[in-house]
Amino acid sequence: MLIAADVRAYICREPVDMRKSIDGLSYPVEPLLAQNPVSGNLFVFVGRDRSKVKCLYRGRTGFTLAELNAWLEGIEIPVREPHHAVAMTRVS
Repeated sequence: MLIAADVRAYICREPVDMRKSIDGLSYPVEPLLAQNPVSGNLFVFVGRDRSKVKCLYRGRTGFTLAELNAWLEGIEIPVREPHHAVAMTRVS
């Protein structure tokens, strides 16, 4: 998934049903994150047991949905923090 450098990432602190796909995850973006799902920002959703993360992004050609699960060991997910954008760093 290639993401532009100026994209902001929003982490949803409410657990989300990981069975949801693009349509099911784009719906809660407005009420939970106060953002537009077609804004071009990256939206990160965490499952109830915090073992999976789904990332939703809308680029120029449409939506992309990425799921991360085995990579989460040792990664802190700030679910108690208020909804806010986080800085993204490009890794080469």
